Amino acid sequence: MKLTIERAALLKALGHVQAVVERRNTIPILSNVLIEASGDQARFTATDLDMEIVEATGARVDREGMVTAPAHTLYEIARKLPDGADVTLEMASDDPRMSLSAGRSRFNLPALPPSDFPVMPSEDLAVTFQAPADQMARLIDKTRFAVSTEETRYYLNGIHIHVADRDRRPVLRAVATDGHRLALAEMQLPSGAEAMAAIIVPRKAVNEIRRLLEDANDDVTVSVSEGKIRFGFGAAVLTSKLIDGSFPDYERVIPRGNDKLMRVDRAPFAQAVDRVATISQEKSRSIKLSMSQGQVVLTVNNPESGQASEELSADYSSDEMHIGFNARYLLDVAAQIGGDEVVFEFNDSASPTRVTDSGDPDAEYVLMPLRV
Repeated sequence: MKLTIERAALLKALGHVQAVVERRNTIPILSNVLIEASGDQARFTATDLDMEIVEATGARVDREGMVTAPAHTLYEIARKLPDGADVTLEMASDDPRMSLSAGRSRFNLPALPPSDFPVMPSEDLAVTFQAPADQMARLIDKTRFAVSTEETRYYLNGIHIHVADRDRRPVLRAVATDGHRLALAEMQLPSGAEAMAAIIVPRKAVNEIRRLLEDANDDVTVSVSEGKIRFGFGAAVLTSKLIDGSFPDYERVIPRGNDKLMRVDRAPFAQAVDRVATISQEKSRSIKLSMSQGQVVLTVNNPESGQASEELSADYSSDEMHIGFNARYLLDVAAQIGGDEVVFEFNDSASPTRVTDSGDPDAEYVLMPLRV
């Protein structure tokens, strides 16, 4: 195999695929990227057995063939080569190493047999639809912060995507929760997605999809089967296994009848939470909100670090109330609010609080209170 590729094209392709490769692998071939040269293009493939990313890019192919090489090493070399360099990758039949040359630089990298490289089995992806890249990115951004990292409840380790009905309007809904907070976002249901079954996309795949969406300007192609999901981003294709489990009935925990409303300016609120939480205990990060007519007072009492409080103006006219939250969760939610105001809907100090966005009616959040 021998091909020549422009450094920028090589770096972009490797940047997309190498991110799926784990730094430590018990299976050596999984540390490598598969490079296939044919026609006038090179295809780069990386996998961790649960997810696969393939990207094709233009190249001058002098000799067709396949080779595998260490993904992270190859990426670091490409990253450090000068802009505009032409990079030649070559594998000779009598040499167990792949050579990389660019200008006066030359590298020899260990290669493993392409026949050992695992291929993700293909299956019938029954449902396929097109979705705007910016809307898919929005669904992920609004929800992924609430994905659980607790491996024992594996069915919470991803984003639950399904078809739902909002005010007699079909929507594509994304939901994530870790049991302490919940995030929900919706978009107009894309044509062709009506028959999609409810799925759970794993956290690692979610993060890689979001990264690939950075370079996607138009619609992305989404294909779904019972066990897999595939995203097409033009030259790049990501395929991932889905989490085999049932997402809990999240609708039951979203309070719809909370009648104590507080509206507060998002930026000053987030800044005040961040300041006051500086002395909160690392474990609970607890902060108390005390609401009364026209104001909210944020308070932290830490026996070791001291006490802090800050008063903010707020649109609140119900009975005086005190409630505690994890400060990090409050900041995570505030970071997703697109409008100028955060709207809190309370019931009492022991019940879930619903948070909505004045600038995005298709997103909402739920926070479980803490004892303070």
